[in-house]
Amino acid sequence: MKWKLILLAILCLGYSGNAQKYFPKNDGVKASNTNYTALTNARIYVSPTHVIEKGTLLFYEGRVVGVGKRVDVPSNSQIIDLEGKSVYPSFIDVFSSFGVEQAKRNPSGGRTAQYEPSREGFYWNDHIMPEKTAISHYKFDGKSAKDLRALGFGVVNSHVQDGIVRGTGVLLALNEEGNDSERVLEDTSGQYLSFDRSIAKAQSYPTSLMGSMALLRQMYHDAEWYNGGNVNTTDRSLEALIRNRDQVQFFAAGDNGHVLRADGIGDKFGIQYVILAGGQEYENIGDIKATMAPLVVPLNFPEAFDVSNPYQANYVSLEDMRHWNHAPSNPGVLEKNGISFAFTLEGLKNTKDLHKNIRRAMEYGLSETRALEALTAEPARLLGKSGEIGTLDLGRYANFLITSGPIFEEETTLYENWVMGKRHILADMNQKDIRGDYALSAGGKDFALSVTGTPASPKLEVKKGEEVLKSKLKYENDWVFASFSDGSDSYRTTALVDASSENLSGKMVLPDGRETRFTARKTGDFKADTKKSDSKKSVPQLLPLSYPNVGYGYLKLPEQEDIFFKNATVWTGEAEGTLLNTDVLIKKGKITKIGSNLSAGGARVVDATGKHLTAGIIDEHTHIAGLAINEAGHNSSAEVKMTDVLDPEDINIYRNLGGGVTSAQLLHGSANPIGGRSAIFKLKWGRSASEMMYTDMPKFIKFALGENVKQSNWQSFDRFPQTRMGVEQVFENYFQRAKEYQAVKDSGEPYRYDEELEVLAEILRGERHISCHSYVQSEINMLMKLADRMDFKVNTFTHILEGYKVADKMAEHGVGGSTFSDWWAYKYEVKDAIPYNAAIMHSQGVTVAINSDDSEMSRRLNQEAGKTVKYGGLSEEEAWKTVTLNPAKLLHIDDRVGSIKVGKDADLVLWSDHPLSVYAVAETTYIEGVPYFDRTEDTRLQQRMTEERSKLTEMMLDEKAGGAAVRPPRQKQKRTFNCDSL
Repeated sequence: MKWKLILLAILCLGYSGNAQKYFPKNDGVKASNTNYTALTNARIYVSPTHVIEKGTLLFYEGRVVGVGKRVDVPSNSQIIDLEGKSVYPSFIDVFSSFGVEQAKRNPSGGRTAQYEPSREGFYWNDHIMPEKTAISHYKFDGKSAKDLRALGFGVVNSHVQDGIVRGTGVLLALNEEGNDSERVLEDTSGQYLSFDRSIAKAQSYPTSLMGSMALLRQMYHDAEWYNGGNVNTTDRSLEALIRNRDQVQFFAAGDNGHVLRADGIGDKFGIQYVILAGGQEYENIGDIKATMAPLVVPLNFPEAFDVSNPYQANYVSLEDMRHWNHAPSNPGVLEKNGISFAFTLEGLKNTKDLHKNIRRAMEYGLSETRALEALTAEPARLLGKSGEIGTLDLGRYANFLITSGPIFEEETTLYENWVMGKRHILADMNQKDIRGDYALSAGGKDFALSVTGTPASPKLEVKKGEEVLKSKLKYENDWVFASFSDGSDSYRTTALVDASSENLSGKMVLPDGRETRFTARKTGDFKADTKKSDSKKSVPQLLPLSYPNVGYGYLKLPEQEDIFFKNATVWTGEAEGTLLNTDVLIKKGKITKIGSNLSAGGARVVDATGKHLTAGIIDEHTHIAGLAINEAGHNSSAEVKMTDVLDPEDINIYRNLGGGVTSAQLLHGSANPIGGRSAIFKLKWGRSASEMMYTDMPKFIKFALGENVKQSNWQSFDRFPQTRMGVEQVFENYFQRAKEYQAVKDSGEPYRYDEELEVLAEILRGERHISCHSYVQSEINMLMKLADRMDFKVNTFTHILEGYKVADKMAEHGVGGSTFSDWWAYKYEVKDAIPYNAAIMHSQGVTVAINSDDSEMSRRLNQEAGKTVKYGGLSEEEAWKTVTLNPAKLLHIDDRVGSIKVGKDADLVLWSDHPLSVYAVAETTYIEGVPYFDRTEDTRLQQRMTEERSKLTEMMLDEKAGGAAVRPPRQKQKRTFNCDSL
């Protein structure tokens, strides 16, 4: 016992010292309160996993100094008996904007961009602001603090939610009493980042997600270079970034795909971000778990759509309907998979829905313990403040809630929220519970009263017989004020609640204005709505997820098969040409045998009699499956990567499979002379972005010439280049700088890592290939000559609609041409295009491919290839190579795909007819022996989607009929990109 008293004295001495006031007091005598406060007989949740029944919580000077079943309570203690009540640690939000002035949108607009930063002495990009501190923008907001306390919050970590690097947060207690010297627990608490540019800044770069990612990578490289003492000037942004590196790094991703992108950047630089999630993590939970990243999870579950109008209901995507169905399960799925997470109010349209949405998540599988952890101990741990907040262990701040029962139950009343030992009353916990049934006689009529709701916020229903009358009830400070109307007759009552009586007695004003006494006689105790409670306990129906979780996704991913194609017409694309009545055997994703009368050897037999088997189509130039296409903020964007923005859920992947496409190059757009790096991928529908991309992917980059890069088609005169001559000088300058950069690297001297120049140096070393957007012969010649001067090669001219004019020069340079079959005259620099272009280039020895550059055309590339037979007289086999073997050669993947040859990947298409025919359809499309598209399965998918939509519609109608809020139908339009999309 003696050691407990000594410990208590030490704790109190420490807090007393911390609480000493050194400010003078001129409005009265100076004195301090040295009393303790003891809460007794309560169920105390010291932490979510440590509960004390009939325990005591003792605190002094805002800190816990004792907690347990037996606590020595000093004589100078205020004792509060909490018999039948519960005590919980108050909540913490790590992603808040409370009290911090937020950025205002910059009013600038138009097509004329600001390319240079607006600041001096800071980082070269205005959207990087690690020097910003939330404390300098902070002012205590009493109203917002009151609203947050009413929800159960005691502490928030607040920041300026603007920019890619947003600076540091401030950790704030929400106590009304006292001042900011007490409320500010940490004035530099965590550094915040995102992919979103500042709304307050007008600097053009970055304009895209991939640009934001590249900027972050370069920023970290620059910080390392700066920290090594290699810069003679002062950069206040990098100084702050380096200073903040030991802070917790919070990253606002806000989407399950962005969670992976943010984590990838963190992994590259040895940073473990705490990541703001998006609520869809249940879709790719395996990938999310693999990041090992702690998450901050919103509870903004969407409302059901109002699908009562069947025509409007058709606007709602199946993807959005599924998310409505699954969103409340997200926290439970995270818990089941052992993922660390905290909850946040961020994104919640109505913060008063917090407890309701937590209850809903619990109905969908989240445990009560984990829900409480996500609001208390876990956010404290993420902030590195477990020794101060998040639990009620010794030494922690006395931040706690007093409730009538389990914190998340609907009938529970939150009575008080104590912050740093300061009391904030939310509801009078000593006020009598008046809920129940009553009988009332007034004015010669009999009425039945039913008081429901919660003890602190009761609700009144008045009946005359079976008729429900309009009524109102207010209950505070032990006074009841009630009124109700019977037709045109109004009754008004006032009663002071007598703790010793079950009845309610007071004064009543009758309809004729006379005042009289009344007594409402209690006839029955309050009973919870058991029907409602039982419905809550029922397990919600979750419809199956698919891969990907959009329309046409697979319930089960298709698997690799050993397949024996028997008696097909085989378009080999090799010297053997087209073989009739031929067998092809594929095993373990590879083509193993081609010939006649082969043995199936246990493989599944596909009777291909009367059908055509070809290699899968390869689209050398596509913009499907991209979340962004152009980074238009600079005239060179070699630092950006299309692999960063590959979207595995784009429905165009599935549609392209239905057209026989198995591989594609996702190219950067044509906004800049030097664009971004390509992504070469296989259309493995249902797989992740990383699984789609080629292993040992050849390195490519997009260049561009002509109208787009000099911005001819809109009123913008600020960016260089503005002429075709200027375009050449951009290339000259960048490649000269790349040569100088490479020379420094080769010298062994220290150098600043430059992601952009690294890529251009790869071109000079022959490690990266160029696909160049081109139209006009003069520019085509220019780039080939410049390449000769700088000693590199252009790999492919894409579009190349004047290629027929310079085909001999292209052959001499060794560059291929990837063109359209018969597009022309869609802008001025295309006016000389002809449909014979592909055939003429082919005749001069140029490797020619037909590409799409269009999500619709890419579904019919077999027909586009057929046009080269009409325009120019290519043989059918050579025509077919323009969409198979030739693009494979241009992409340097012809050792793996592009033809039917033993040892190559089994990327094959079984056609119903001659593949160049407009009547041919792809029956089955295989990638590495996996049937990623099958026309019979497609019919089943459509039927299943119809049934699923019908079921979800029924569930949404039930939701509306049950009184739940609904939202109007909304069409989810996914943007389709082209070369010039910004």
